Amino acid sequence: MTNALNRRHFFAGAAATAVAAASVSRVALAAIPEAVQQTSADTAAPWTPPGVTGAGRPYNPVVTLNGWTLPWRMKDGVKEFHLVAEPVVREMAPGFLVNMWGYNGQSPGPTIEVVEGDRVRLYVTNRLPEHTTIHWHGQRLPNGMDGVGGLNQPQIPVGKTFVYEFTARRPGTFMYHPHADEMTQMAMGMMGFWVTHPKQKHPLIEDVQRDYCFLLNAFDVEPGSRTPQVNTMLDQNIWAWNSRVFPGITPLVARLGERVRVRVGNLTMTNHPIHIHGIEFEVTGTDGGPTPRGSRWPEVTTDVAVGQMRQLEFIADEPGDWAMHCHKSHHTMGAMGHGVPTMIGVDHSGLVKPMQRAVPDYMVMGERGMADMGEMQMELPANTFPMMTGTGPYGPIEMGGMFTTLKVRAEQKTGDYSDPGVYKMPPGTQARLVETGSAPTATRPAPAATSTTTPPTSATVRKPAGGHQH
Repeated sequence: MTNALNRRHFFAGAAATAVAAASVSRVALAAIPEAVQQTSADTAAPWTPPGVTGAGRPYNPVVTLNGWTLPWRMKDGVKEFHLVAEPVVREMAPGFLVNMWGYNGQSPGPTIEVVEGDRVRLYVTNRLPEHTTIHWHGQRLPNGMDGVGGLNQPQIPVGKTFVYEFTARRPGTFMYHPHADEMTQMAMGMMGFWVTHPKQKHPLIEDVQRDYCFLLNAFDVEPGSRTPQVNTMLDQNIWAWNSRVFPGITPLVARLGERVRVRVGNLTMTNHPIHIHGIEFEVTGTDGGPTPRGSRWPEVTTDVAVGQMRQLEFIADEPGDWAMHCHKSHHTMGAMGHGVPTMIGVDHSGLVKPMQRAVPDYMVMGERGMADMGEMQMELPANTFPMMTGTGPYGPIEMGGMFTTLKVRAEQKTGDYSDPGVYKMPPGTQARLVETGSAPTATRPAPAATSTTTPPTSATVRKPAGGHQH
């Protein structure tokens, strides 16, 4: 399907739902909080309720990687939110646009952030081309608020608004996502993060200076297209954090010595071993709540299975630019990862461009390995994300999916989330080229002495009973 057809079909559905939404009574809408929209892919600063200063803030707010926190209004002692399920366009990396479904202008939707014991009221307006619901993943709530279409409630029809209301009963890390045509709607990007902070000091929840969150998600976007293939089960080619891919993923930053929490949720179709360089962390919580201290141990990689949440905590005590990524190697690459033949040792110079004239998305692996592809400027179909991209101070980084950096600096100010730039390594602390002839000469150990008194080895062959002897 061409880009033009993709775009026309996608926004035709959006226009139809806009007409349906316009039929909602203005009197009814007046009682609903404003539906705040956000389309920027930048990481937003922590959201603080109006009139609250740093000293009066009841919690240290989270920072959503390449996302934002949904504002709320207080009405009769209840925190009110308004989510709008709708078609959106997400810039997954600079110049790479994908048609998705999401909430309030983005996929994933905005993070919902509350405090334990808060009474919350959530209005959900459906501007999709089909019905939907919302499931509040991991929450303790009345059965009728759980959001499974057909089981706990009728589906939310196109153009209609439903309201959910419950008390945030326990602190922790949670998600929200549809439980209606789930395969399509989640494959199109419908999901969001939820954080409930403890009301008072909790024996299993430490105070942290930085609190990050993001969702793991995956899409199958064919080269040259803009709309994900929703029937794909495991062969996705776009592996993302909060619907962004490297180098479009914002780095995590910390001041040297700060305690940092990273909350990760997995809504893909497979597990992801999340690995952080340079530090050790502990898993301090799941979507079931904070983990007992006796169950924690130091890790540098933890596996986040499908539908799970993990809270990772560490002390940022090593300065530098440290890689942070999924340890499945194909998940740190961009599109074109499937069906690419291995051409190591084969001279195919001069073949690619003629082939691409006949087959526009034709691509081959480099004759010396995949690293060739990080350096070559191969012509790709429009709106196709390269397999390997991103450049560092020393050349191509050769990553393209679930990858970013943890930047720890002594000079980073408390509360400053801006990118400090490239780390300046102290003299003598960087791997370097060995000059010719300066490498130490390898020595070989003398062979072990062989004993002359060892009797020769003998073997006895036993034939099966009744067998013939020759």
